[in-house]
Amino acid sequence: MKTSLTLILATVAATPALAAEEGYSYPKGLFQPSLGNTDFVVLIGFLLFIAIIFYFNVPAMLGGLLDKRAEGIKSDLDEARALREEAQTLLASYERKQREVADQAERIVAQAKADAEAAAEEAKANLEKSIARRMQAAEDQIQSAEDKAVQSVRNRAVEVAIAAAAATIGKSMAAADANKLIDASIGEVERRLH
Repeated sequence: MKTSLTLILATVAATPALAAEEGYSYPKGLFQPSLGNTDFVVLIGFLLFIAIIFYFNVPAMLGGLLDKRAEGIKSDLDEARALREEAQTLLASYERKQREVADQAERIVAQAKADAEAAAEEAKANLEKSIARRMQAAEDQIQSAEDKAVQSVRNRAVEVAIAAAAATIGKSMAAADANKLIDASIGEVERRLH
């Protein structure tokens, strides 16, 4: 196939040389080779050129270079395909990790909200207990103040009553009766102390 292609190319390339000569007419009869005939010289040169090309195996070298280049392109395409698959795998992995991180973040936020609500409830309960303790302490202080006030009023009433009784007894009682009463009180105190 390569050979027939080369001959076709050679024929097409030689046609302009034949057409370049004015007044050229194809010979009648057999082809007459002569070095004076430029067509013949061009044909010989062309055939010699083709022979040299085939002798040094230029078509095979060109085919080998093209095959080598094709193999290189194929390996590049295979590598690119492998890299694309690897990139798609990495992308899927990162998307999965992103979803997992988003889910984890949502769980953390939900847990934080629940913890905050629990802490608020606990703080509310502690505040209510603290208020109840303070109210009880205030009521105890009020009760104690009332008890002291009542005791103070009683003591004052006793003192006033004693003073009034002493003044009344002092006016109505004679000195001798007062001395007897004092001696009796001293005796009573001695008897109760022993």
